[in-house]
Amino acid sequence: MSASRPSAAIRYTAMRLLIFVGCFFVAGVAVHFGVLPSGVGGSNVVWVLLLGLVLSAPLSFVLLRKQRDEMSQQIVTKVDRTKARLEENRTREDSVAR
Repeated sequence: MSASRPSAAIRYTAMRLLIFVGCFFVAGVAVHFGVLPSGVGGSNVVWVLLLGLVLSAPLSFVLLRKQRDEMSQQIVTKVDRTKARLEENRTREDSVAR
């Protein structure tokens, strides 16, 4: 992996956030123009926030499958590397202790 490329987790999180912001904006416009019902009393912002979350979750699940797989693979690689280092250290300690 090159040093200039951001980690897969950061890219996935940024893309997920962008999808949420887009859904929040669309929900806000839809509520403003009466396409979707508005919240009760002063809860309009909370209502639009919840609509944005509900809309963005399935979109993120479908649209970010590739990025989620990349992130998962990167995490598995790091965990495997850490396990190998720990095993190497334990083996080295066992050989010194004998």
